[in-house]
Amino acid sequence: MKKLLLVLVSLVLVFGLSACKTEEEDVVFNWNIGADPATLDPTLNGASDGGDVINQTFEGLVREINGVIYPGIAESWETSSNGKVVTFHLRESNWSDGTPLTADDFVYSWLHGMNPDSASEYSWIWEYTNVVGAMDYAFAEEGATAADVGIRAVDDLTFEVTLVNPTSYFVSLTAFYHFLPVKQEAVEAGADGIWAKDPDLYVSNGPFVLTEYNLGEGLRLEKNEEYWNKAEVGIDVIEGKFIDNETTAYAAYYAGELDFIPSVPTAIVPILIAESDEFYVFPLLGTYYYSFNMDPNEDGENTDHVLDGIWSNVNLRNALSYSIDREAITEVLGAGQVPAGGFVPPGFLDDQGLDFFEEAGTYGLVTDDGNFAEAITLFATAATEMGMTVEDLQNQITNSEELLYNTSEGHKLIAEMVQEMWATNLGFTIPLANQEWAVFQATRSAGDFSIARGGWLTDFMDPSGLLAIFASTNSYNDPNYYNATFDDLLQDAQETTDMGLHYTKLYAAQTIFMEDMPIIPVYHYTDTMLAKDYIVGWGRSVLGSVDFSRASIEKE
Repeated sequence: MKKLLLVLVSLVLVFGLSACKTEEEDVVFNWNIGADPATLDPTLNGASDGGDVINQTFEGLVREINGVIYPGIAESWETSSNGKVVTFHLRESNWSDGTPLTADDFVYSWLHGMNPDSASEYSWIWEYTNVVGAMDYAFAEEGATAADVGIRAVDDLTFEVTLVNPTSYFVSLTAFYHFLPVKQEAVEAGADGIWAKDPDLYVSNGPFVLTEYNLGEGLRLEKNEEYWNKAEVGIDVIEGKFIDNETTAYAAYYAGELDFIPSVPTAIVPILIAESDEFYVFPLLGTYYYSFNMDPNEDGENTDHVLDGIWSNVNLRNALSYSIDREAITEVLGAGQVPAGGFVPPGFLDDQGLDFFEEAGTYGLVTDDGNFAEAITLFATAATEMGMTVEDLQNQITNSEELLYNTSEGHKLIAEMVQEMWATNLGFTIPLANQEWAVFQATRSAGDFSIARGGWLTDFMDPSGLLAIFASTNSYNDPNYYNATFDDLLQDAQETTDMGLHYTKLYAAQTIFMEDMPIIPVYHYTDTMLAKDYIVGWGRSVLGSVDFSRASIEKE
């Protein structure tokens, strides 16, 4: 009898355990996001790390993956015969809390993003949408109100946008995170974007929803059962880590703790290109650069080195730029980066179908070591213009200036190479300093720097998406660059309906910009990432954001 009982108990245990094993387990994806994002509110975010997370948790009118525009919350759309009215027809969909999402949500979200009281870093982009009244409202022009903005909910599922001019890139622009919908009740429950890091307040409408957030450590995203396209979502849980040290993340990847990392240590890039089928290199429409602080006293001028600092001297700025060997830097980085002789990268076609990068040229800036002799002459000229000897200017930079970058092995390597080139060619050794990402962003935005690392990826398929950040009114104008002619050319380019004139103005704007040299363009970006071969169906935007909305894990 005892033997029979033992057999029965064993069978129960075996079948019980077997039953547990046959239950479907969550598909978990381990992803290193990088730095801890400053915010996850789409309307307030201004950084790629936050944008990557937002791209998983929210969905706009359309979704762009690998350069293809897919219907998102908008099932379809049409443009009027004059090109000035775009009407989006929304599908029936819900927020993650189960409440309906309507056209009124897009009206609220877009007005919230452009509202001066929201203090969004991206409010400037409304000028480039060409939405009627948006620029005046965003820039708090006298008499401008939300009612004057050309957006309206015709009914619950019809969203209409009126443009000043036909804008070829407008529909694709709405895939960008600034234009994604946010729920009014959630936003108002946690002001200044706080709601978007609080799982108790968080409401989204994309493939995933935030369920945990641990400051400085990571977050957890879970499949959004209310997402309209949930059948295509093959991942149940995303465990996101905030590891901003590339070596640490790389070690975790090869230890099996991470399935996807957004960057790798620079030194191993050539090895991975040659040997790993899990390593990916993509071109990016963006530029890596250094900003001079041309107006530390914030007087709105770039002319007086006594008041505005030594970087207000154009010959000095050019001297530093000319004494960098960009080809040497990109050879060391080894991931296909393109040396930058201008600011606009390859990939933008003008009205004649010509690449803007190729047509613009390099403005006399040689990307190897061919400008070094001229750099020395310009440095001496700058010293004379500022009433100094060359030695005085060298000492000034060595003792009073600083090159600032955010913590990263790659940024450190580039800064050290630039430091050495300046020491060899111009005779000064500028101190280097680094800060963690969140602190660095605040420092740079506040203008509390001498020279600082910068980088920009365009948000839409037009060169103005890059050049516009240096307009005098733009919050991303880190060098505090002021040139009225440059501003006017950008405005003229935006207002014209003649695409030939549009590009003529943009070519002229970049010419002035490169003559003034408020920044040092270093190289045009590529995107590198490691993804386990069992991660299938993932994609990325041509603007840089990764996309896991249709990804799955297929292990043998």
